[in-house]
Amino acid sequence: MAVLVIYLVLGILYESFIHPLTILSGLPSAGFGALITLMMFHLELNLYGFVGVIMLVGIVKKNAIMMIDVALEKQRDSNEPAAEAIYQGALLRFRPIMMTTMAALMGTLPIALGFGAGAESRRPLGLAVVGGLLFSQLLTLYITPVYYIYMESFQKWLRSKRKHAPAETEFEREAVLAGRPGK
Repeated sequence: MAVLVIYLVLGILYESFIHPLTILSGLPSAGFGALITLMMFHLELNLYGFVGVIMLVGIVKKNAIMMIDVALEKQRDSNEPAAEAIYQGALLRFRPIMMTTMAALMGTLPIALGFGAGAESRRPLGLAVVGGLLFSQLLTLYITPVYYIYMESFQKWLRSKRKHAPAETEFEREAVLAGRPGK
């Protein structure tokens, strides 16, 4: 349900059905990384682990938004091709993406290591976030730009199909609705 709400909000924000999918393309790798990490440490996906996955969704989504936002702005303002725009977006936003990822990793690492009273119950939260961030960060920096380029070419293809579709005149529409042949 959370992913659907995120998709709808991003769709309204970017006025597109395509780019929210591009932003959400990194979420499966984050979830996979979190679940694999929990399996490696023989832990269940309990309530704490689920909270970690939700936190992970927010961080990974924010990283993709930073890249896509710059790419869309460059395409709009400079009329750059999609590949160049996303390349520039990835270059310009690499440092902020790495800073927020490292801050989240360092913040959840003590929870993942499990120090302190009651740490064994919170450990799945830390492991889900740390494992998911490590796995998704490695893939998202490569997947999101490629996905952006493919989705942008798909969007151009849809626009060209819509342009070349035969236009229906008002007379023809009325004739079809009335049940008589047009022209």
